[in-house]
Amino acid sequence: METVALWVQLEARKGKEAEVETLLRESLAVAVKETGTVSWYALKLGPTSYGIFDTFLTNQDREAHLSGKIAKSLEEKASDLFSKPPTIERMDILASKLPELEQS
Repeated sequence: METVALWVQLEARKGKEAEVETLLRESLAVAVKETGTVSWYALKLGPTSYGIFDTFLTNQDREAHLSGKIAKSLEEKASDLFSKPPTIERMDILASKLPELEQS
């Protein structure tokens, strides 16, 4: 079971929304390859507001993700794409419901 998570809030500069959405969609391929990232969601919260929610089995997996390709990409493009620096919140997961996998 996942024990820790991240919530990242992003605010796009006016006119940069499409670029932010492209960056987030392209980041999915990177997240899929990360063995320690259990789930990864890119969300649109409003016209210029976005979020990333991801879960991990261990704190070590979470910290590895924070020093990985997605974080570096967001950091490199932050001044161009975002009106303020991304906000990163580390969270502990107290309980979760996972979908049942179909048995064949």
